[in-house]
Amino acid sequence: MKNLIIADTGFWYALINKDDFFHVQAVAALKNIDGELISTWPVITETSYLLQSRLGLQQVCEFLASYHEGLFLGYELSSEQLLHMIELMKKYADLPMDLADASLVVLAEALGHGRILSTDMRDFKTYRWKNHHPFQNLLLPDC
Repeated sequence: MKNLIIADTGFWYALINKDDFFHVQAVAALKNIDGELISTWPVITETSYLLQSRLGLQQVCEFLASYHEGLFLGYELSSEQLLHMIELMKKYADLPMDLADASLVVLAEALGHGRILSTDMRDFKTYRWKNHHPFQNLLLPDC
């Protein structure tokens, strides 16, 4: 199986927005990762919304075109995984956990690892895949 690295909304946004605080780290991470990026449709949707609302249509179209061109993979969630995402959102309601984050926990469980690129310093330090495995944030390894 390929070496797949999970990509979160914050990573995509930082990569595309040159004014983002994490832009330099995102560009460096993209150049240095050993593997292929994978994300979920909830993350792609959330990223598209943020890009269009904050940066404009051109940036969201470029992001979506990069998916079409195969620059990253999209993971298809099953209806059973959706039920598990609901359970996770209830479990982490105090954070709270949104649909996109829940989809990435499910993706980590499917991949059997939690290697992720995320600007989220709190949530992905707290979330556990398969209830006890921590995520390894490759974008912000010291967080």
